[in-house]
Amino acid sequence: MFDKIMVAIDKAEITNKILDATIEIARNKQTQVTLVHVSQDYVSNGMTYVPVNFLEEVLNEMEKASLELLQEAKSKLKSAGINPETIHLKGDPAHEILNYAWDTEQRLIIIGSRGLRGVKGMMLGSVSHKVSQLSICPVLIVH
Repeated sequence: MFDKIMVAIDKAEITNKILDATIEIARNKQTQVTLVHVSQDYVSNGMTYVPVNFLEEVLNEMEKASLELLQEAKSKLKSAGINPETIHLKGDPAHEILNYAWDTEQRLIIIGSRGLRGVKGMMLGSVSHKVSQLSICPVLIVH
C-alpha cells in the first residue's frame, strides 16, 4: 500500500520510536524509504557585535549535526534490512517536508510529535500538526 514512505526525523528522543514504526511498516515490502531532516537556513543576528563568520559556523555545525543524525537513522534501518535514501533540507520544517512530499509523490509521511502543549503549543504550533493538516498523503504521527 505504501510504496514510498518519507520519514521526517529530528534530534528528539522520539526518533527511535519513529524508526521502529518505519521498520514495522516497511519490513519485507518493496518500499522506498526516504529519511528527511530539516535544519534552519539562517540564524537571526539579534546582536550587532556577533561576527558574520560566527553565524556561518553555526549554520555549518547545524548542517553537520543534521547529516550525522541522518546517518545514524540510516544505520538503524539498514540493520533491519531497509536501505533508505537520506535527504537534508534547509528552511521551515513543515514547509520543506510538505514540498518534498509533494514533489516526490510520497504515499505516507511518518513524523514525530514533541507534544507541545498549552500556550507554547498554541503560539508556536507544531510541525506535525501543520504537516498533518496540509499533506496530500496520509501522515502517521508517532508520540
